[in-house]
Amino acid sequence: MTVTEVKPDTTRKIPEHPKSLLLRMDRMPHIWCSRCGIGITVGCFASAMEKTGLSPDDITVTSGIGCTGRVAGYVKADSFHTTHGRAIPFTVGLALTRPDLKHVVFSGDGDLISIGGNHFIHAARRNQNMLVICVNNFTYAMTGGQLAPTTPVTARATTAPYGSFERPFSLPTLAISAGASYVARWTSLHIRRITDSMTEALQRRGFRFIEIIAPCSTIYARRNKLGTGLDLMKYYYENSVIDHNASVDDLDIGFQSKIVVGKFVDKDRPSYGKSMHEHFRKVLGNKYQPPVSGKMEIDKSWSGCTESQDTTVTDEVQS
Repeated sequence: MTVTEVKPDTTRKIPEHPKSLLLRMDRMPHIWCSRCGIGITVGCFASAMEKTGLSPDDITVTSGIGCTGRVAGYVKADSFHTTHGRAIPFTVGLALTRPDLKHVVFSGDGDLISIGGNHFIHAARRNQNMLVICVNNFTYAMTGGQLAPTTPVTARATTAPYGSFERPFSLPTLAISAGASYVARWTSLHIRRITDSMTEALQRRGFRFIEIIAPCSTIYARRNKLGTGLDLMKYYYENSVIDHNASVDDLDIGFQSKIVVGKFVDKDRPSYGKSMHEHFRKVLGNKYQPPVSGKMEIDKSWSGCTESQDTTVTDEVQS
């Protein structure tokens, strides 16, 4: 019997992934569990970047610690994986020094709202110029499924084996009450609506917040006997109520109850940078010299800078 060796066709070109210009394909496959909703949100983000015409050079992405905190490692842009709860203050620094770029925080409910909660409310109050995308899976999934500030009442966790009795945060309500200029919530089932919200928010200024409810079938669903990730997607389909005019009193999420989704706030409010420049212009007059585009204000008397260097101020400074 003759065995014929079949050699692979090395001339055939493998087509690139449609999102290869925006995602680090060399790091695939990703670490997330199958049936996790985080990958869906990253795909929506890449689509939103395409729709807005943003290139990787136009944007920064910062994440904290946790499952969603790994997003920064997969986005082909200037991305930063910060310490637990510190994604927002890190991005505040980026936004103040590089107001010419778009700045995005992409992290989870435990990172942003628990240990990072203080930074969240004050960034919203100041209307810092950033988009915050929070993937909410109701638990600390990466560290074993502990009780989170978003875990619904009666839901079980490793640190609440008999069910939670603590009232969780309603994240849109928290963002609205703190002063965010854009607030929306969707589930990972709503792919088109997530993409549209991200596209819209990327073109706004000020503190913008998008919450995405996503399944954690490995930890949260298993402990609470909710079935697979597909079962949770069916739950989202049957229980999501789109109401753009919902009252903040109706945005709480109970255990396996209705989930009100939509765009709740979209208003024009001066960002932190714009308010700062307007205030100092009013107080100091011509003595005030705003930062130049793309870098901090430089004292030319000692820095060696020449008059030929670009001193064009950013749109935020001019406005």
